[in-house]
Amino acid sequence: MPKPLPRSIDDTQTLLASADYVADRSLATALYLALAMRRPLFLEGEAGTGKTEIAKVVAQTLGRELIRLQCYEGLDIAQAAYEWNYPRQMIEIRLAEAEGVKSREGLEQDIFANRFLVRRPLLRALESPGEPPVLLIDELDRTDEPFEAYLLEVLSDWQITVPEIGTIRAAEPPIVVITSNRTREIHDAVKRRCFYHWVDYPDARRELEILKKKAPRASAALSREVVAFVQRLRGVDLFKLPGVAETIDWANCLVALDRVALDPETVNNTLGVLLKYQDDIEKIAGEEATRLVNEARSAAATA
Repeated sequence: MPKPLPRSIDDTQTLLASADYVADRSLATALYLALAMRRPLFLEGEAGTGKTEIAKVVAQTLGRELIRLQCYEGLDIAQAAYEWNYPRQMIEIRLAEAEGVKSREGLEQDIFANRFLVRRPLLRALESPGEPPVLLIDELDRTDEPFEAYLLEVLSDWQITVPEIGTIRAAEPPIVVITSNRTREIHDAVKRRCFYHWVDYPDARRELEILKKKAPRASAALSREVVAFVQRLRGVDLFKLPGVAETIDWANCLVALDRVALDPETVNNTLGVLLKYQDDIEKIAGEEATRLVNEARSAAATA
């Protein structure tokens, strides 16, 4: 059953925590304001920092449907908003021609009826019955600029114009979360319609708290060493730094290997869980990995 929106920042943090999402105060504030003022929330940051997960958690904790639009290069209106069911329209035309009972004007009106309209994520979010759903527009930076321009009508007026039948407006706006990995800059016109928040890598304290929720089988000592290692790894000049998702995966992998502490051999053998580019792996493997392990052990022991 749908639940009421949180009434304060503290309620918002509690809501996120109930789904094991560890959010800092600034993120909880941005989310609370977006929900209270019915504005889209634009989340930008490196991949793997938990941006997409926020939309999933909001939908889960509020008991709302999650409608996801996964963006990609070349995404167009037909895949994002709506398209006409051309095969069914052609069948309708052939049947009308065979019967010979409809005028051209009447046939045109029939084939552009609602029953032939295929609703894609944007239109589904505006027309959803009951409580407004959570609309996740994921990785907007992967799309082209013309698609951003199309979004402006949706984000400002909560409507979509279908030339053949007119404008379709939402009775109540959906909860919108937009994410970007900042592979390119998003136009200011989109950002102005949203509340903005940069989702950064967590500090050691918060990342350790995340591991307690997401990798509960890892011992406290191992979790401290994992966090200390990853925190230092992010200080190295790499092509792609490991995100929180990689930290969680690595901790769970170490548990699967029955490790209770870090050692250079295991770290070298599992670097592919943390790092996704061979150049980065080669840069860390060997002496650098040993150095980071020793530093992580010392930091974890004194934590």
